[in-house]
Amino acid sequence: MELPQLKVERLYRQISNLLIGCIQRGQFPPGTMLPPERELAKQLGVSRSSIREALIALEINGWVEIRTGNGVFVCQPQQQEAESSVSDEFSLKSLIKARQIFEAMAAELAARNATDDQRAELQEITQDLIQLNVNDEKFLREDKRFHLMISEMTGNEVLRDMMEYLWNKRKSSRFVRLESHYAQTHFPLEMNRDHENIAQAIIDRDPQLARQYMELHLQHVYDRLFIEK
Repeated sequence: MELPQLKVERLYRQISNLLIGCIQRGQFPPGTMLPPERELAKQLGVSRSSIREALIALEINGWVEIRTGNGVFVCQPQQQEAESSVSDEFSLKSLIKARQIFEAMAAELAARNATDDQRAELQEITQDLIQLNVNDEKFLREDKRFHLMISEMTGNEVLRDMMEYLWNKRKSSRFVRLESHYAQTHFPLEMNRDHENIAQAIIDRDPQLARQYMELHLQHVYDRLFIEK
């Protein structure tokens, strides 16, 4: 007898599909509000960040509407897509944590290996970036330049390609939706304070401080998108 292969599902997908089942069974009728993140997390024994990622997936698939500051509302049946489950993609939380690990290492290497010309270019990019205070396409373009420049300063072209790969993951519909709900208008101001600290540590050739500031920067991103209301 052949046994079926077990499928490992990401936690956010398990939560999403559980909530879809509840909606289909009428436990959460259309137009009603789902329990708050904190209550769902307590009932399911998971973190609020996992709940938030699951809700984003549900919204992308048309099951709920997230009204920031007001709650999460179940959509009318005609708004819901035919699919009865959420597809299994990479975890947004894992993406940010992967960037935190990778970019902290890159910042440390950049402080050790960058040329004088590269340090001058990073300073110019940072000055351009801190002039922007709206979380729009222009800010994201300059933000990308900043992080890619640091990866180039490591002196390893493979690390630069890896940074490009990680950055492009944020173009996913789920990440874009997550930012639209939780990256508020003053988000660039907070991020740019981090950018200045990172750049200065690299320019000053301080590897440990560069690593520390980059770790802190990505933690700030994580906290803003997954922890704060």
